Amino acid sequence: MWFRFRASPNEPTLVNSIRRFIWFQSSLWSAVTTAVLMLAGCKLGSDPPAVHAAPPQVGVVTIHAQPVILTSELPGRTTAYRIADVRPQVNGLVLSRLFTEGDDVTAGQQLYQIDPAPYQASLDSARAAVQKARASVTSGRLTVARDRSLVQAFAVSKQDLDNDVATLQQDEADVASALASVETANINLAYTKVYSPISGRSGRSSVTEGALVTADQTTSLVTITQLDPIYVDVTQPVTTLLRLKRELRSGLIKSAAANQAEVHLILEDGTEYAEAGRLQFSEVNVDQNTGSVTLRAIFPNPDEFLLPGMFVRERIEEGVSADGLLVPQQGVTHDPQGRPTALIVDKDNKVENRILVADRAIGTNWLVTKGIADGDRVIVEGVLKVAPGMVVTPEAEPVQTATADTGDDDSAAAGN
Repeated sequence: MWFRFRASPNEPTLVNSIRRFIWFQSSLWSAVTTAVLMLAGCKLGSDPPAVHAAPPQVGVVTIHAQPVILTSELPGRTTAYRIADVRPQVNGLVLSRLFTEGDDVTAGQQLYQIDPAPYQASLDSARAAVQKARASVTSGRLTVARDRSLVQAFAVSKQDLDNDVATLQQDEADVASALASVETANINLAYTKVYSPISGRSGRSSVTEGALVTADQTTSLVTITQLDPIYVDVTQPVTTLLRLKRELRSGLIKSAAANQAEVHLILEDGTEYAEAGRLQFSEVNVDQNTGSVTLRAIFPNPDEFLLPGMFVRERIEEGVSADGLLVPQQGVTHDPQGRPTALIVDKDNKVENRILVADRAIGTNWLVTKGIADGDRVIVEGVLKVAPGMVVTPEAEPVQTATADTGDDDSAAAGN
């Protein structure tokens, strides 16, 4: 409907403004109506084809059975191969010390000199007693010989002859006793020279020149420690031994030759000791307080780099798992129950969730005994963007391939 306005000669501008406003409103409503009709026509027409997203790409590692060296890394302490506490065996004053503290000494090397004068006098007295006893024996033998001839002539009684024979036997016994005293005096005199019983490193001397020492004192003069070779004592939980026995019985691992197990040391600063050792023996009794068994290994120590009392970690080769399955740790997660799981890509490229049984960590991998088969493809990249049942595009990850050339500690497994 159109309206006409009669404008007065004095108001031409107001009329023109009203007309322009009415024309603008009409044009706006026409545009809105046209747009609504176009949208309605589009809705009534056929839908355009849906756009399907491409399957997500994931990185996978193909698991293959391979021989795996099984190792345990256990804490322990170094122990000296031999220790000798040198103590005096006679009483006396120390005249001199014949070694430098901290130096290496050899077996039979003299370490101290105790005043030998009183023991030399005892030896001289014992030798004199031997000579006196021998003189008595000589006299007794002559008397007995003379009495025997006189007895035949009935000049001496038989009783006198028997008494002289007994006296001779006593004199011979005195000679034997005197000889024993000489031997004792010789031993005591020799003990005034204190020798090292073994070769090794000398410690601090507890006495100096002029000190009075006694044969029954409890304090040692010095301690000699043999450092090459050196022992390393570690404790292994009895649960580990039981597991090893079960695995050996089932054929999962093959044991090394008896007493030929090779062991390696990890020092306290994380570096590996250059020399390899060998397992010497294990205790047959289980510690009732800790439930563990002590193992002793022996290591060469030519440079005396290892010192007694050092804290170390010992890596022991337990055996070989002939068909071990190593799964990269980055491909293993845990469900709400704490069980280790992994996402597997099947032959149709669908994602499947597997519950695993992991025995131990070996390097950057888990040694898996259940849940994984030879040839399975484990997702190690893109785990968070996929879910079980999805179709994915697998891409091999050569950098993440599982290897068995390093062995880690026998830590708690991811799950059993």
